[in-house]
Amino acid sequence: MKISVVGTGYVGLVTGTCFAETGVTVTCVDIDKDKVQDLRQGIIPIYEPGLEPMVKNNVDKNRLFFTTSLQESLKDTDAVFIAVGTPPDEDGSADLQYVLDVAREVGEHMENYMVVVTKSTVPIGTAEKVRKTLKEALDKRGVNIDFDVASNPEFLKEGDAIDDFLKPDRIVIGTDSAKAEDILSRLYKPFVLNGHPVISMDIPSAELTKYAANSMLATKISFMNDIANLCELVGADVNSVRRGIGSDSRIGNKFIYAGTGYGGSCFPKDVKALINTSDKNNHSLDILKAVESVNERQKTTLVNKLMYHFNNDLKGKKIALWGLSFKPHTDDMREAPALSIIEKLRAEGAEITGYDPVAMEESKRRIGDSIQYARDQYEALVDADALLLVTEWPEFRTPNYNVMKKLMKNHLIMDGRNIYELSEMKNQGFIYYSIGRKAVKPE
Repeated sequence: MKISVVGTGYVGLVTGTCFAETGVTVTCVDIDKDKVQDLRQGIIPIYEPGLEPMVKNNVDKNRLFFTTSLQESLKDTDAVFIAVGTPPDEDGSADLQYVLDVAREVGEHMENYMVVVTKSTVPIGTAEKVRKTLKEALDKRGVNIDFDVASNPEFLKEGDAIDDFLKPDRIVIGTDSAKAEDILSRLYKPFVLNGHPVISMDIPSAELTKYAANSMLATKISFMNDIANLCELVGADVNSVRRGIGSDSRIGNKFIYAGTGYGGSCFPKDVKALINTSDKNNHSLDILKAVESVNERQKTTLVNKLMYHFNNDLKGKKIALWGLSFKPHTDDMREAPALSIIEKLRAEGAEITGYDPVAMEESKRRIGDSIQYARDQYEALVDADALLLVTEWPEFRTPNYNVMKKLMKNHLIMDGRNIYELSEMKNQGFIYYSIGRKAVKPE
């Protein structure tokens, strides 16, 4: 089979590469000439474990191609996956400009039947807009070429995207055509040999499934963070509460870890978009509005604790940040809690030195030299009045406490991910604040 994937961002590049891994001939399309040239040489624009060697392998085996010409990619293609960006507008709705531009160009150049698949996260009703745009382009050409439209939302976790695609929990296909369903089922057959299902449904249901899934996960995170804040007020330990409720199979133990809030490219954008869709249909998703509010408040909870500790005076204080990306194993800083933390610390006059295993270049691109950058986690601690642990990278889990105490001016840790034990912090002589647990102060 032969497919085209339009857009070589996170979703498009992972999708195209993983399909190529099964023997499908894949052409990835992007308007950025430099990006395409880099990809042809195996240089990828994102950090995702395992992706770079897989791209190089499939390019070398002539299964994965990159081009700036959508028209060129459409020859004898069975399916076109639209995986371009859908950035949020000011009102939170998803901007469909790039999706519909692709649909229009496909209609202008297609010569044979194909399935046009929305892989981007798009609002309910987008497939019909794609269908209408394609039809208008074909009518303008005066040709009658059959096509189908389908929705195939992605469920990839940054940092685990390759495994998520190759060994999915489920694959959702939304279509109103048996022919389109057959093509997509054949494409995905190699990925469901583990027994996990392909779930076929109508197109609006598939479009809504993506938003509902991410919004449910965001809800679990905000709920647990709100419970953590209550734990601190009543003297409970959120980790004990988490274990108590997570053992219930109806709740489960995933996405119920307290922290500094969710970020990234999906949860914030998708929650906003679903709220917007609901409002446009005269229905208020009050739960999600609360989820969003709790999350924004949670992003600066570490700074609030720091302000409390220093009697609301951070001017001139030297603060070390461990972690800048929104989660481990990615350099993605979109909506990262670190950005909110840095903004508030700077507003209070603090001096900041940050370290992240992979996101430092991305941080420099976003905020320039507004903070200093350390070569390693310990250099960030030199003369620090406090350490704020923001992202739970594995290398932060078992640090050398003796080195830390020698380097730091004050032995103060604000742990936004609860990765250290209270008893250990007390024994090591640190003043220790975390999320949803009692503060530790050495005797």
